[in-house]
Amino acid sequence: MSQAKYKQYFLKMEEQNKELFAEFFQIHQLFEMEGEKHQEKFHSVGQKVVDIVRDWDRRLCSAMGKGVFSQYSQKLSEKFWDEVRVMFPLIDKVGVRVRQTK
Repeated sequence: MSQAKYKQYFLKMEEQNKELFAEFFQIHQLFEMEGEKHQEKFHSVGQKVVDIVRDWDRRLCSAMGKGVFSQYSQKLSEKFWDEVRVMFPLIDKVGVRVRQTK
């Protein structure tokens, strides 16, 4: 049985960006445990990862974004991002800076 298209795209994206994803995975884990200490590296490397994910998301959904398939395209995009969140649960925090109050 063949995989869903979003999973195929996810696996291709992951394969083509192994080194960057491995680096971000380590930083992601450190950020998850120690937060602020690794914040700068998390955001800088994370932004590269987010840019790649957005590019692949556009590739996946570009043909369906208009007309009768627009709802399908949105759901497909959500499934694709859910796959990303399995690997990087904090991906949505990339670029979000929280100030510490003293």
